[in-house]
Amino acid sequence: MPLDPTLALAEQLIACPSVTPDDKGCMAIIEARLKPLGFTFEYINRGGVTNLWARRGNSAPLFCFAGHTDVVPPGPAEQWLTPPFTPSQHDGFLYGRGAADMKGSLAAFVTATEAFLAQHPDHSGSIAFLLTSDEEGDAVDGTVAVIESLQARGERMDYCLVGEPTAVSKLGDMVKNGRRGSLSARLTIKGIQGHIAYPHLAKNPIHLAAPAIAELAATTWDQGNEFFPPTTWQISNIHAGTGANNVIPGHVDILFNFRFSTASTPGELQHKLCAILDRHGLDYEIAWTLGAKPFLTGGGELVEASLNAIREELGIDSELSTTGGTSDGRFIAELCPQVIEIGPVNATIHKINECVEIAALTQLSSIYRRILEQLLP
Repeated sequence: MPLDPTLALAEQLIACPSVTPDDKGCMAIIEARLKPLGFTFEYINRGGVTNLWARRGNSAPLFCFAGHTDVVPPGPAEQWLTPPFTPSQHDGFLYGRGAADMKGSLAAFVTATEAFLAQHPDHSGSIAFLLTSDEEGDAVDGTVAVIESLQARGERMDYCLVGEPTAVSKLGDMVKNGRRGSLSARLTIKGIQGHIAYPHLAKNPIHLAAPAIAELAATTWDQGNEFFPPTTWQISNIHAGTGANNVIPGHVDILFNFRFSTASTPGELQHKLCAILDRHGLDYEIAWTLGAKPFLTGGGELVEASLNAIREELGIDSELSTTGGTSDGRFIAELCPQVIEIGPVNATIHKINECVEIAALTQLSSIYRRILEQLLP
C-alpha cells in the first residue's frame, strides 16, 4: 500500500538536517513539487539564509502559505528513539526533528495545493508560498527580507496561513489569530561602589532598585482586550557585584521583557516604566529592543473559512487564541490584513523525540484544501 502523500513528503523533508539557518535542500524538494503546477520561483536570500517566494497566478485575492524549513538542533542523538533526521513511525506517530515544527505543515501545504488544483484548475485569485530557513534563529534575514522585497515593489497578500503548530491536545482545537508583541530592555541602575563595612560612604544600587522593582512587578500595565490577556512584565536577569563579599557594587544590570497586546503601544509602556523609575529617584540608563509588534486578525473571511474547514473535517469547534511566543506572522502582518496560524499539536516541539500523529497529517492537508476551496472558488 503506497504511503499517504503528505506523510511521504513529511518524511522526505525531515531527512534534510536543516538546522537554522541551513535549508539543506528542503526548498528544492518543495519547488520540484510546485513547478508542474505552474508556480514561478524567486529566491530572496540574505545573510546566509535561504528564502523562497513562489507564486501561481497574478490576480487577486492572493492566498499565501507561509512557513520555515529550519529546525532547532536535535540535542543528544542517542536519546532519540531513532536518529533525529531519520524519520520513523511508531504507534501511529511520525518521529523526527521538525515533524511538528513545521515540516509536517509544509508537506500539508504542498499536498493541499496539489489536491485543490487537481479539482479547481481555473480557480479565482492566486496562491503563493513564503518559505524561510531562519525562523528558529534571529529571524533578521528570513521572512522579513521577503516582506521588505514585496513591499518595495507594492506586492501585497490578502490572506496568509502560517503553519506553526497551534493545537494543544488534538488537531484543530486551537487556531492562532494573533500574537503578543515583545519589548525588552537592559536597565542599568547606578550607585556608588564602596566597602561593605562603610555603607554611608557608598550607595547600593540593589537596595535603591528594590522598591522600584516591587512596584513594577505589581503594576497593571493594561487590561488586555477581547483577544489578548493583559500585558505582562518579567525580569529575566539581574547582575551586580565584583564577586567579592565585602564590596558594595557600583551598578546593577537588569534585563526584562514585556509581552504586550494591542491594548498598549511600545511607547506607552516605555513611558509608564520610566515614570516609575523617575518617581523612585533612580540614576539609570536604559536600552530598549522591540522584538515584535503584536498583530491580530479579529475576524474576516480567513478566520471564518478556517473555523468552517476544521468543523467540516474534524467535527469540532476551534478556539481562537493569541497565546504563546512570537512567530513570523508579525512580519507578514505588515502587508497582509488577515494572518492566522494552523498546525499540528505542539506538545513535543523542540523536544527529544519530536513527533506528529500520522493521521493528523492527512487531516491537516484536508483542512488547508478546504480553506482554499472557500477563499479561491
